[in-house]
Amino acid sequence: MSVAGFGLALLALVAVVVVTTGLPAYVTLLLGAVLGAALGLATGAVTVDLLGALPGRLINLLENDLLQALPLYLLMGALLQRLGLAAAMFRCFAWLAGRGPAAPSMAGIALGALLGPMNGSVGASVLAVTRTVGPSLVKAGVAGPAREALVAVAGTLGVVVPPSLVLILLGDALLTAHTIAANATGRTGRIINTQDLMRGALPAAALFVLGAIGVAWWVGRRSGEAANVVEKPSSGDVMTTGLALLVIVGLLGGVAGGLFYAVEAAATGAVLLFGWALLAGRLRAGALERVLAETLVSTGVLFAPLLAATTFTLVLRLLGTDKLVEGFITGLPGGPSLVIGVTLGVIAMSALALDAFEIIFVVVPILAPPVLMRVPDAVWVGVAVLLALQASFLLPPFGTALMLARSSLQTGGGLGATVRALMPFLAMQILVLALVLAVPSLVHVLEPAVTAANTPVALSPAAAEQRLREMMGGQGLPGALALPPMQVPGRR
Repeated sequence: MSVAGFGLALLALVAVVVVTTGLPAYVTLLLGAVLGAALGLATGAVTVDLLGALPGRLINLLENDLLQALPLYLLMGALLQRLGLAAAMFRCFAWLAGRGPAAPSMAGIALGALLGPMNGSVGASVLAVTRTVGPSLVKAGVAGPAREALVAVAGTLGVVVPPSLVLILLGDALLTAHTIAANATGRTGRIINTQDLMRGALPAAALFVLGAIGVAWWVGRRSGEAANVVEKPSSGDVMTTGLALLVIVGLLGGVAGGLFYAVEAAATGAVLLFGWALLAGRLRAGALERVLAETLVSTGVLFAPLLAATTFTLVLRLLGTDKLVEGFITGLPGGPSLVIGVTLGVIAMSALALDAFEIIFVVVPILAPPVLMRVPDAVWVGVAVLLALQASFLLPPFGTALMLARSSLQTGGGLGATVRALMPFLAMQILVLALVLAVPSLVHVLEPAVTAANTPVALSPAAAEQRLREMMGGQGLPGALALPPMQVPGRR
């Protein structure tokens, strides 16, 4: 096996160890990096000087402005959950949904879509939804398998609903990958950024959330199991929900719409929620300590695999594994459909062992650059990856969200019943993914209108020569310069 091939074997080994041993992913990634570095040094493929690039790589990573938003979003989520705000919103949502059998399920999906962007990883989202929605679903009389399916689905909404932490980090990873692909192919055009991915993901996320609410209504009406009386929200619940919605939807919607930067919006939201909690007297008896402790723990859980994955991917690049993957992807026959299909298959398999953040930190930096060399539409690729990730976390029997929902709720029901309750939601998710793959223009419907000044214009050699002469102050061009027809690139 070549040294580059050994890097792929290390990646597979990491996945196997995470699944079979239960070790934290960051520990396994660091062990894999040590093994890879040792092999590289032993074979001469890696030198000590090259490994010396790691400290600078980590420092550059932590200087990324986007990472400042992560603990602030987590603080907002902790405040909403620990101070009773999420429970108050659930009661209001269920009351607005009509107080019928389907109302609790519909409210659970809506609350998951609202809180998902602030909960961090899929595991954290499932646990947060379990705490906030689980008891209310029990009180409403929702059956155990249906509760597990609802919590699993609601826990994955943070993957696709802008401006989720997953989406922010994936957008930053795709920016780097798109830049590498453009430099390698000589392709001109605008490089994707996080804002582009948010605009692209919004239509697909809206379709799935509305579809999931519709499925919850349909299933609830058919079963009629949640027949208990939905608790009427108090006037305080209504006021709390209104203020919380104003802050959350206003700020997160502003980020998704490009009106605010993610860091500033997260800081503003955290300050507003914190100030409201102080004025309302909800930070007594150690509540503040619990909120801050939960935020710090969640931040550490998030940053540990980020640093470990950065170390691991550096070793893979030094071993030449990225070039091996690039050669495989660029050598695939067929068009973009086959390339994106292979990519989503790898992402789906990775999701069986790794969380969304770990996939973004480990798999995307290696896989995305060669994919974008073959598929120029980076927004389409990014949205497809988000939807594939979400579907993978729901796939029975090993989907992360499904397994965590079952273990955290402990309803005692069989897996078969839970899978049957989950299938309508999973079918809706796959339908949205298929729609995005079949109609790539769907991810571009919210892009700013292209003006005439930004439209690529083909110039004849004479016109190009005239334009260059004007740019040079009327000076003539050397006769040896033969100008072919050129494309003036514009912003998409």
